[in-house]
Amino acid sequence: MNLIIPEEEILDNSCHISDALGSGQSMDSIPSTFTNGSCSPNSLDPDISPDEQEEKARLIAQVLELQNTLDDLSQRVDSVKEENLKLRSENQVLSQYIENLMSASSVFQSTSPNTKKK
Repeated sequence: MNLIIPEEEILDNSCHISDALGSGQSMDSIPSTFTNGSCSPNSLDPDISPDEQEEKARLIAQVLELQNTLDDLSQRVDSVKEENLKLRSENQVLSQYIENLMSASSVFQSTSPNTKKK
């Protein structure tokens, strides 16, 4: 399952969020279409306060992090489903093997009620 973020909210590739976060830069320095592709927070709409700009950038980063987490969880679910199918198949093979062994062994043969002792 993939979460789709509208194109206008996707960060500009000229400045990567991981680079900014990894170097300890403020979220305000991360460009997006909100910043018209610029790394400067001053290029944002002048009607938006710096606190709102910071909150917007924080929310964008949080959405991207949640999207990555969702992708990871989706991949994990797929791998667990594959493993489950594999184990079910192996379980069927082993069950059949055990059933064949039990039918071939005299220990597990049912005694016939027609056999009477004197």
